[in-house]
Amino acid sequence: MSISFSDVTVTESGIRSVFVGFANFKYVLFEHADYLGWLQKSVTRFLYSLPVILLLSLVLALLLNQKFRGRLFFRSLYFMPVIIATGTVLRMISSMTGGGIGDSAASESITGNMFSVEDVVAMLNLPSEIAVYVQQIITNIFDLIWNTGIQTVLFLAGLQSIPSSLYEASRVEGATKWEEFWFITFPMLSNVTLLVGVFTMVELFISDRTSMVLNVYSMMRSAVYDETSAMLWAYFLVVGTIMGLVVLLYRRLLQRRWE
Repeated sequence: MSISFSDVTVTESGIRSVFVGFANFKYVLFEHADYLGWLQKSVTRFLYSLPVILLLSLVLALLLNQKFRGRLFFRSLYFMPVIIATGTVLRMISSMTGGGIGDSAASESITGNMFSVEDVVAMLNLPSEIAVYVQQIITNIFDLIWNTGIQTVLFLAGLQSIPSSLYEASRVEGATKWEEFWFITFPMLSNVTLLVGVFTMVELFISDRTSMVLNVYSMMRSAVYDETSAMLWAYFLVVGTIMGLVVLLYRRLLQRRWE
């Protein structure tokens, strides 16, 4: 933290640090040409990625929780991205392809020519902002699916902890599958959903695919420690505020109602 309030210079004899107060933060927020753009891209990526990852992982967990032949194999299959992403395999694939498995450029090349999102949105008379949001999801769909492994496992563990007697009682009362989901499954997963949400938010904000983290780490490798420290602390302040608001709204609007 003290580095962000100092002017740090790397010399032959060591690191020289001079206290400059909030000068680094002032430069980062008001004078740096790219910082606010990096921040906007990072927050935008978070806004479209979080709901999609939560929804995909919940749907996958519901499917994998069903009884069918080969269930164990498919459960292992959906967790494979987590194993590969943390090891040497991903680095080998990245070196051969020039990017990650979920690289947005590859996703865009595949999905970009399938259909025009703008035309569909215009035909339905919807706001143009929706087209931008949908296009971001389509462009990064492979990356989003690739990042649902741990979330799916957590949701699956939560589903298996729900007492079967609740579903048996609902069937006796004549409840439909849709009613079982909204009145039993989803409320019983409230704590798990909060856990998965917090985990996903942290993962999205610190991922090396995030524009802010990618660019700041690149500057740090160039020995620009004072400005990058101020950038990261300002970024973490924004991240903490967003995460706090999301958790607060979830607990106030949903979890407290279910309890």
